Amino acid sequence: MKTSEMPAFAATTPLSRRDALRTAALGLTALTAAGYVGRAVAASPIRIGFVSPQTGPIAAFGSADEFVVNEIRKTIGDGITINGTKYPIEILVRDSQSNPSRAAEVAAELITKDKANLMVASSTSDTTNPVSDQCELNGVPCITTDTPWEAWFFGRGGEPAKGFDWTYHFFWGGAQVVQTFTGLWNSIETNKVVGTLWSNDPDGVALSDAQKGLPPAFTKAGYKIVDTGLFTPLSNDFSAQIAKLKAAQAEIVTGVFLPPDFATFWAQCGQQGYRPKAATVAKALLFPSSIEALGDRGAGLSSEEWWSPDHPFKSGLTGQSAAELCDTFSKATGKQWVQPIGFKHAVLEVALDFSSAPKRSRIPSRSWTRSRRPTINRSSVR
Repeated sequence: MKTSEMPAFAATTPLSRRDALRTAALGLTALTAAGYVGRAVAASPIRIGFVSPQTGPIAAFGSADEFVVNEIRKTIGDGITINGTKYPIEILVRDSQSNPSRAAEVAAELITKDKANLMVASSTSDTTNPVSDQCELNGVPCITTDTPWEAWFFGRGGEPAKGFDWTYHFFWGGAQVVQTFTGLWNSIETNKVVGTLWSNDPDGVALSDAQKGLPPAFTKAGYKIVDTGLFTPLSNDFSAQIAKLKAAQAEIVTGVFLPPDFATFWAQCGQQGYRPKAATVAKALLFPSSIEALGDRGAGLSSEEWWSPDHPFKSGLTGQSAAELCDTFSKATGKQWVQPIGFKHAVLEVALDFSSAPKRSRIPSRSWTRSRRPTINRSSVR
């Protein structure tokens, strides 16, 4: 269904779950499938609630949000036309403050007070999971990204045979992490002993799972795992974990950290004389600011790279290439590009779904999210 053929929005009886699943990825079409089809409401605004961390320890994940939202607002102007009627689009941005409880609270307010027709959320499971849970509870369609899919799905108690009725997610998962990380490690000579540390949050819990997580996959790839277990986020002492890694002679370190947690861990590694040959860490090392905060000790660290100006795809909404979008960001902000730019843009593209416009892809988010590759010392990439 093209956007121009869609009916106006009003709450009535939902369609079947099969219909919802069939069209959820088509953004505004998801509203139709999820139950916002009914009597016409002339030119009522379509409200999209957007929750992500603007402040707190994972604020780096939301650092491009203002730029992306402003660019989207400029692109859609005074609205989009549906069935010959132009509807204003309101994007209501709320700060999760890097706190799951706060994310749930602002999501509930967007649904009940602001009457959001559709919700989007991003920036780790601390945001995507509580927002999705609120939407599932209240019967409001929700699209999320920027969280490994296992942390989003299994972290919410998802059952593969059942799934969810109102909430949808796109992002890579553990298999891609293993492929990327072991690809890096295989390029250097080590004893193949990997020490792991995991933050005690949905991301760390999901990726450390003994059956579905990263450890069994690393083992299958020929690496011996020394698992130090879960640690409390914002810890200030990693002495016990470092002692265990030193005793096991782990020449590789990996895991999931908040940026401030890794800074503390890495400083204490230096103080206690632990110098692994490779440190490849998810979440904490994704941003230039995180590497720069480490000073010289940031050199040689590695992480996954989900999106970059080198990705050879274009936006289905604006026609910009990844490189052009990054250049626009740097000119507007005076800062280096950051990886979430592409996925923040994508989740709003999916929500809007300008599929009726000429020369635009039907599911534009694919243009930003198709591939990922490793990066070493992200602070040097400009």
